[in-house]
Amino acid sequence: MTTTADAPAASTAAAVQACGATVWLTGLPSAGKTTIASALAERLRAEGHRVEILDGDEIREFLSRGLGFTRADRDTNIQRIGFVAELLASNGVKVLAPVIAPYADSRAAVAARHAAQHTAYLEVHVATPVDVCSERDVKGLYARQAAGEISGLTGVDDPYEAPASPDLRIEAHTQTVAESAAALHALLTERGLA
Repeated sequence: MTTTADAPAASTAAAVQACGATVWLTGLPSAGKTTIASALAERLRAEGHRVEILDGDEIREFLSRGLGFTRADRDTNIQRIGFVAELLASNGVKVLAPVIAPYADSRAAVAARHAAQHTAYLEVHVATPVDVCSERDVKGLYARQAAGEISGLTGVDDPYEAPASPDLRIEAHTQTVAESAAALHALLTERGLA
């Protein structure tokens, strides 16, 4: 039974659940972006939030098929993801975007799109060092690059411009996935988004 005293708390919780936002997790390949996003999504859904994960690999397969890895193509891919993220977030969805987004100006354009629409946007740097990422090598990219099968690997033979002042920097190589997701959840809570 809900009492009158409980009503303001319930309405506040409902307002927070209905508030959309984009959380952009940037970092090197195999840094742990998608793993952290998945753990956070599970927690947010359990709390009643509407959540979508815009995974960079899935977007390349379904929304950006045909784009290569030139700087122009990467920027186009990031702007497409940013557009979809803002659209969803402006309609009350918590959008988690675990996407490399190697260039600072591309990320800044996505942030500006959100700001222009008054949609919450958080930039999170999953700051796993390249040597740790290459050991994890979830998709075998580092091994393929070392073997000369591919080139243009972000952070190895293609640039990665780390955020100078992200909303949160996660040292995923020094803490568990649960700890990383909890730190991100704490940031969302602090900002009134969770």
